[in-house]
Amino acid sequence: MIKAGDAAYEARRRQALRARYAYGFIFFATNLLAWFIRDYGARALRGLHHVPVCGAGDYKCFHTGGVLRKAQIFFWLMFASTFGTRKLHEVRNSWHSGCWIVKFLVYVVSIGVPFMIPNIFIQLYGEIARLGAGIFLLLQLISMLHFMSWCNKRWMPEPGSKQCGLFGLFLATISFIASFAGVAVLYVLYVPSSSCVFNIFTITWTAILVKIMMAVSLHSKVNDGLLSSGIMGLYIVFLCWSALHSEPQRGKCHSHMKVAKDGDWATIVSFIIAICSIVMATFSTGIDTKSFQFRNDEVQLEEDVPYSYEIFHIVFAMGAMYFAMLFISWELNHPTRKWSIDVGWASTWVKIINEWFAASIYIWRLISPVVLRNQRVNDGEFIPHRTTV
Repeated sequence: MIKAGDAAYEARRRQALRARYAYGFIFFATNLLAWFIRDYGARALRGLHHVPVCGAGDYKCFHTGGVLRKAQIFFWLMFASTFGTRKLHEVRNSWHSGCWIVKFLVYVVSIGVPFMIPNIFIQLYGEIARLGAGIFLLLQLISMLHFMSWCNKRWMPEPGSKQCGLFGLFLATISFIASFAGVAVLYVLYVPSSSCVFNIFTITWTAILVKIMMAVSLHSKVNDGLLSSGIMGLYIVFLCWSALHSEPQRGKCHSHMKVAKDGDWATIVSFIIAICSIVMATFSTGIDTKSFQFRNDEVQLEEDVPYSYEIFHIVFAMGAMYFAMLFISWELNHPTRKWSIDVGWASTWVKIINEWFAASIYIWRLISPVVLRNQRVNDGEFIPHRTTV
C-alpha cells in the first residue's frame, strides 16, 4: 500500500520532470524570436526606433544588437531562484515546477527590459557571451564523454566477464566505417581542387585523429575497446564537417556549391534543421545534470529532486549565449545574411579548435590512467631505493 507522503513525492517528481519540456519550449521560442528580430525586426517593429537606446539605426536593437538584447535573462533568474534546491517539499521546487502564470509575467518582463539597457552594456554582454558559449561547448563535450562511458558499460563486456559484446563490436565497426566514409565525403564536397590547402589539411588531420584514437584505444595498456573511440570518431568528423560548412561560401573551394539566396527554400529548410538540432543538443545536455556533478555516488532518496535545477537552468543560459553567437557568427559588429546561421571564418575556427580540443581530451582520458599508474609505480620504486642507501 502506497503511503500518502510517497504518492505526494511521486506526483511532485513527475511534475518536475514534465517541467523540463516546458523550459525547452521556452528556450526554442525565445531563440526563434531572436532570429525574427535579427532578420525582420527593423521592418516589423518600427516602434522600437523611438526607444532612446535604439535610435534611428538598425544595429543597436536589430540585427546583431537585437540578438544580443534577446539574452535569455529568464534562465539566469531561474538559476538564481532555484540554486540549492534539493528536496521536493521545498517552496523553490514548487516554483521550478509550477507557478507558470507568474513565470510567464517574469518572462515577458525579461524580454522587454534589455531594450532599455544602454548599448555599451549590450556590447559587454556580447563579449561575455563568447566566453559563455565556449563554456557551453565544454559542457557538451563532458556530456558526450559521459554518453560514451554509458555506451561502453552497456554494450562492451568487462575483462573476464561472460557478457557477449557482439552488439558493441557491431556498433563500433559501423561507427568507424561511417567515420572514414564521412572523411571521404568531406574530400569530395570541400576539396574541388588541390589548391584548397586549408580544407585538405583540416580533413586530413581529422582522419589522423580518428586513427590515433583507434590505435590508442586498442593499445594493450589501455584496452578501452573500439566502441567509445568509434563514437568519438563520428563526433569529430561531424565537427569537421560543421567547421567546413561554416566557411563563407565564396572562392574556388566553394565553386561547386550553389550559394543560396535569401529565402531560398533549401536555405530555409537547412536553417530550421540547424535550429532544431541545436535546441535538441542543448536540451539533452541540460537534462544530463549528473554528468556535471562532482559526486555521482550519493543515494537518491524519495524526497530528493530528480535532477539538479541550477545546473539545468545554467546550461540553458549558456546555451542561449551559444545560440546568440551562432546567429551573429561570433562577430559583434558584423552584419549577417538572412536565414543564415553560424557562417563565417570566426565560426569555422571556433569549431576546428573545438574538434581538436575534444580529440585531445578524449585521448588524455584514455592514457591518463596508464600515465598515473606508471607514475605511482615509479614513486613506489624510488622510495625503497632511497631507504636502502
